Amino acid sequence: MRLAHLRSFVAVARHGGFTAGARALHVSQPTVTAQVRALEDTYAVELFRRRGRSVALTATGEALYGVAQRIFEQEEEALALLRNTGALRAGHLRVGAVGPYHVMEMLGAFRTRYPAIDLAISMGNSEQVVQGLLDRSTDVAVLAQYAPDARLHFVPFRSHRVVVFVRRDHRFARRRGIRLADLAREPLLVRERGSTTRKALDDALQAAGITPPVAMEIGSREAIREAVIQGLGVAGVSEVEFVPDPRLHVLGILDAVVETHAHVACLAERRNSRVVAAFLHVVDALLAKRSANRPPGGPAHRVG
Repeated sequence: MRLAHLRSFVAVARHGGFTAGARALHVSQPTVTAQVRALEDTYAVELFRRRGRSVALTATGEALYGVAQRIFEQEEEALALLRNTGALRAGHLRVGAVGPYHVMEMLGAFRTRYPAIDLAISMGNSEQVVQGLLDRSTDVAVLAQYAPDARLHFVPFRSHRVVVFVRRDHRFARRRGIRLADLAREPLLVRERGSTTRKALDDALQAAGITPPVAMEIGSREAIREAVIQGLGVAGVSEVEFVPDPRLHVLGILDAVVETHAHVACLAERRNSRVVAAFLHVVDALLAKRSANRPPGGPAHRVG
């Protein structure tokens, strides 16, 4: 069954005749007559009782008219959905992130620009967030570390130092900074494998030939912070994610550049889809605003 034939049937039923139905569809009356006849002949049914120039629906025609109206109502609903989503007056954006700091700034700017788009956010480490893109459970991601992958499109956003923090009564608490060698005998509290902060600090320690004892592997920043407060060890954290506390003391790393890097990512094949492209444009606007506000000679991505 062709929708054009069904559309002609509905027009005739709605307007009470073949000539009036053809006029409503802006086609010729013979075309409408032929399309309705094709429906009747194909399925061996009678849809109209002809009475001169007027027509009346048969019982089969009445039943088909009810079904056909629902079909075309759903067609209009589908078209409205496509038009509104294409214009970003409706739709969904699913965001994966390794932490709240940068993603909330981006989502705030996106919500201001596109208030009708529903937003959902999921948190995980970098490996989990990347996997969300690959299995299409998220649309865009804000993450720190990544390996080059032709399937993904990345936009650099910001870089931050990794710092070390200790309990306030630790022997390092009288210092402003430490060297990597100072960690050689310190019990280290680390995030799970896949964490960007852990990888950045591990890489720096390995390059320096230092292997501190790992006291505990802990799956969240909040739990690591509490473990340090309880005196279970020392830990590294991205500077921007350190939460000041009178029980803690933060130390810079003096003899190495240890950084995490925030990136926005999406599937390369989806970078031009409307909602993903809109998010990337918002990110570009944030980068341009920061660049315009940066003092001359200031670093391109460094904060703090």
